[in-house]
Amino acid sequence: MAVEAATLSQGLRASFRTGRTRPAEWRAAQLKSLVRMIEEKEDDISNALNADLAKPRMESYLHEISLAKGACIFALKGLKNWMKPDKVPAAITTFPSTATIVPEPLGVVLIISAWNYPFLLSIEPVIGAIAAGNAVVLKPSEIAPATSSLFAKLLPEYVDGSCIKVVEGGINETTSLLEQKWDKIFYTGNGYVGRIVMAAAAKHLTPVALELGGKCPVIVDSNVDLHVAVKRIAVGKWGCNNGQACIAPDYIITTKAFVTELVDSLKRVLVRFYGEDPLQSEDLSRIVNANHFNRVTKLIEDKKVADKIVLGGQIDEKQLKIAPTVLVDVPLDTQLMIGEIFGPLLPIVTVEKIEESIDYINAGTKPLAAYLFTKNKKLQEDFIANVSAGGMLVNDVALHLTNPHLPFGGVGDSGIGSYHGKFSFDCFSHKKAVLVRGFGGEANARYPPYTVEKQKILRGLINGSFFALILALLGFPREKR
Repeated sequence: MAVEAATLSQGLRASFRTGRTRPAEWRAAQLKSLVRMIEEKEDDISNALNADLAKPRMESYLHEISLAKGACIFALKGLKNWMKPDKVPAAITTFPSTATIVPEPLGVVLIISAWNYPFLLSIEPVIGAIAAGNAVVLKPSEIAPATSSLFAKLLPEYVDGSCIKVVEGGINETTSLLEQKWDKIFYTGNGYVGRIVMAAAAKHLTPVALELGGKCPVIVDSNVDLHVAVKRIAVGKWGCNNGQACIAPDYIITTKAFVTELVDSLKRVLVRFYGEDPLQSEDLSRIVNANHFNRVTKLIEDKKVADKIVLGGQIDEKQLKIAPTVLVDVPLDTQLMIGEIFGPLLPIVTVEKIEESIDYINAGTKPLAAYLFTKNKKLQEDFIANVSAGGMLVNDVALHLTNPHLPFGGVGDSGIGSYHGKFSFDCFSHKKAVLVRGFGGEANARYPPYTVEKQKILRGLINGSFFALILALLGFPREKR
């Protein structure tokens, strides 16, 4: 595979060097083809997502298919403006001149995607890479084999196969790909593999974008519309792939005085959403595979954790399903409270005063997303000012990623870089500084031999003195020819 990966990389680099991917017409043609692919193959995409995750058709459309199509259309509308050089002011020291920032494609990029949203998290970075004019290799996740196979089948039918490739496979194939030199690597997944990707990239000084995760907190104040808040939390947790989402709520923080009311509301809403026996609900995704099912079940098999379950906890190994599970005041030294859950378990941490929640969040690693439900404007202001997260949302969860005008990405342990909308274009572009001067406007003061008079003029220029500029343009002190 190492030889094949090298050949693949070299072939794409040769295609890129022909300039094939640079014209706006080529970029737009690929994006239009992707829109057509999504429209024509919606059933195939839904079937693949159902095969990989038992994902309900409505969830597949809302959370993956519609967002992917929307990203394509947004890029098509903005492409020509995004590609234009950005004019910026020229400095007095370079007068007369023009200065621009020219976006140019990085070259040949590698995109390694995740299994939990295997269609959207594969295609959206590809959209950005194409819009920016790059040649692309997509490595879908082998943990979602049906979607990976679908990409391998469909993309060659719809896009330029000389510049856009799909590589299927597991660890061996990914390792071989990482051994090659790329102009950028975009990885979506967990921090453990993220470190492996960074180490491989460092050997070639390749820039990376890492879309990771973390323990996304939800602060629930008592001053809130509880019914609305709980519905939004529930659909953001269990309606997003049954908790298998990087921006799904990982835990709730509320006050000891309010926790009983919150739990009771969660019980009512979950029965309404998934019935008395949620394991039989067709609206609840399964755990992706046996390994992840065993990982999540072990979290609640811990005696210190099992005693804290106040709702749910049922499992069905045959279906790989775990019911929505709520826990209260789980010991902080358990694995459930230490690592990212990435499943249908929702622990609730209680504090005496809701203001303590900000310090609790800041004591841990920076999350990919942080959420707050409150009508208290002061609490909202403190939350926005003092919590560091990749993104945040007040009085809802997850929806910030649907706004293409907002960057989506992590900070610290939750990721490096961002994408979505124009941020995807920027992610795969180099912003090249360009300064253009004519042969006039010579300032003799910049040339040796240096004198006191020249130093005064140069200091004036650096400090923005118009008088010094005039002297420099007039050739003072006079140059002897």
